[in-house]
Amino acid sequence: MQHHAQFVRMEDSSKEDWQVIGGEFMQFAQNLPDRVIKHLRLLEGDYGGFPVDRFTHSLQTATRALRDGRDDEYVCCALLHDIGDTLGSFNHPDIAAAILKPFVTEDNLWMVQNHGIFQGHYFFHHIGMDRDMREQFRQHPHFERTAEFCALYDNPSFDAHAETFPLVEFEPMLKQLFSRPRNTIYKTAISEPVSK
Repeated sequence: MQHHAQFVRMEDSSKEDWQVIGGEFMQFAQNLPDRVIKHLRLLEGDYGGFPVDRFTHSLQTATRALRDGRDDEYVCCALLHDIGDTLGSFNHPDIAAAILKPFVTEDNLWMVQNHGIFQGHYFFHHIGMDRDMREQFRQHPHFERTAEFCALYDNPSFDAHAETFPLVEFEPMLKQLFSRPRNTIYKTAISEPVSK
């Protein structure tokens, strides 16, 4: 039987209420990788006019990064870089970055957050946009990393015949990544749960 907090306004909550909420939160947080995987699967069958569906593109991007010897965090970023396509039609990198922010380093976060502009180098000129929009970031310390991500992994991953590992290949690293939040305002509460 689930227990519930007893307040109607947060300002009236008690330590006991937060013990209940904290216990529920920890259970919920443990299932985050499964929810992320389920959401990533929403891209399956969604072609949006591309040569491969968005799910295959995500898997291919991660496969290339893994084959290249990138670390697990980088590979997870490659896998999830377009997860925001379903809800963020006009800002998908922001959605992916928001999901990853508590779990990844600043360089990987910046790469995911800005990959859309950098990927635009390969096609913006076809849709009346400035393909060199990324140049505004030329002096940024993560410019080269993000340009390389697009050149090596994101840009070439629309090939229906390319090696594409199944999602199960990446699940252990996703579960590991999402088990260790490092950038969250709740870090103290997570590491030091409310005592009874």
